[in-house]
Amino acid sequence: MQSPLLATAGADNSEALASSFATSYPGVVAFITVVAEGGFSKAADRLGITRSAVSRCIQKLEAQVGLRLLSRTTRSISLTGEGEILHARCQPSVALITEAMEDLRDLRDGPPRGRLRVSASVGFGRKVVAPLLWAFQEKYPDIEIELHLSCVASDFTSDRIDVSFLNGRLADSRIVAKRIVPMQTLVCASPAYAVRRGMPESPDALMQHDCINVRLPSGRVYEWEFKVEGGLRKLTPPSRIMFNDDGLVLEAVLQGKGIAQLGGYLICDLLREGKLVHSMPQYAPDDQGHYICYLSRQHLPSRIRVFVDHMTAAIRALDLQCAGAFSLTPEDRQVALAPLVPLRDQ
Repeated sequence: MQSPLLATAGADNSEALASSFATSYPGVVAFITVVAEGGFSKAADRLGITRSAVSRCIQKLEAQVGLRLLSRTTRSISLTGEGEILHARCQPSVALITEAMEDLRDLRDGPPRGRLRVSASVGFGRKVVAPLLWAFQEKYPDIEIELHLSCVASDFTSDRIDVSFLNGRLADSRIVAKRIVPMQTLVCASPAYAVRRGMPESPDALMQHDCINVRLPSGRVYEWEFKVEGGLRKLTPPSRIMFNDDGLVLEAVLQGKGIAQLGGYLICDLLREGKLVHSMPQYAPDDQGHYICYLSRQHLPSRIRVFVDHMTAAIRALDLQCAGAFSLTPEDRQVALAPLVPLRDQ
């Protein structure tokens, strides 16, 4: 059934009204506000514009619909019959839109709240990010957090991600990437393996070792990276066993099954505890980092802003850097590992 307002306005005006929401919306807001406030002056104060601007909005709206909506005298304003129809139909919608805009302003300027979707790699997310979320939630209880772990980098748009933790080298200029700490990749093994097989002193020496490789989600095998003569050298040493998960690689290394190149954040504690040793620190790349990323600096919701600041400080407070003291050099190998030499009958 056609609206009485549209029927009165006629076919031409009906089509114009249906296709001119963008130009009529300011007039509708002014109209609803004038009725609510009981006059043009109070409506102008409420909207933060001049009285004449309110009057022009109403006049333009009436011209668009081809109907008079308000009866004006020097002392009073009242709705016409058509104005009553428009007010009844539009007032709830304008109220909802106004409420939504106020809610959005609260999200930007008020106490941080709302849902935050965060992504990270499986290893970094499990080892570093997830344990820090509890302290953040205690500080900001009105923020709901969803942490998504994946071996594949998330897409901010299609995956609806607010904040992403990325590792390595970043080339996407479309995102804002804040470097938290440098990222180390180190060749490591268990002390037992080091005693049994020794540790490589150069990248080429890896060819004589039991290397454990990682197959990436793309299907490629991870290339070990080394800084050689100011450049980056990549190689994939032969491997008799391969995993698609860094955690499984680390477990095999701890069991003395082989040698691997792993992120420093995964192994620093194990190096300090003497459960792992590493070699060739002079070849470790120094151009990678751990980054916290988001799409834009403009109109950043407060929940994203406080999360970025909190997590940056919290991660920097962790000791994720592996100092050179934990490496195993040729000179100190025998001294460092002497207590770990296995019995002759084993």
